[in-house]
Amino acid sequence: KWGNLPGGEIFTAPMSTNGTFVVDGVVGDYLCERFGDLQSAPLTIEVENNRIRSLRSENKDLRDEFRAYTSTDENSNRVGEFAIGTNTACTHIIGHILQDEKIPGVHIAFGHPYAEHTGANWVSKTHIDCVGRDFDVWFDGEQVMRAGRFLV
Repeated sequence: KWGNLPGGEIFTAPMSTNGTFVVDGVVGDYLCERFGDLQSAPLTIEVENNRIRSLRSENKDLRDEFRAYTSTDENSNRVGEFAIGTNTACTHIIGHILQDEKIPGVHIAFGHPYAEHTGANWVSKTHIDCVGRDFDVWFDGEQVMRAGRFLV
């Protein structure tokens, strides 16, 4: 079963997420068109127990609008997706979230966890993807990605 084109991501709804995610690519929904490429003024998201704990950005409008979007319902600020883009033909941010999230690297989303695909037992009315750049990824102690390039 496929959900959108181009193809090229694996995703899950994580049980537990803690840490810092720097969104220096794009954010989804209408915010993608409004704010575009965030490389020059990233959005830094602190996540604790699967929920947004704090937001930082030099762009106050982005920070405030993202906060409002992720405050829509009780689960809008909850990590609903952890994904790895796998489409090596997608090479750079173009400002269109459905393609940008397929770039090799990591993106997360807050809100709806697509339970029909992930088995998550909760819902949200919102879903907003957050794409970063040049990630390093390890699985079980083995590095599988360096600076957004697959090593395997």
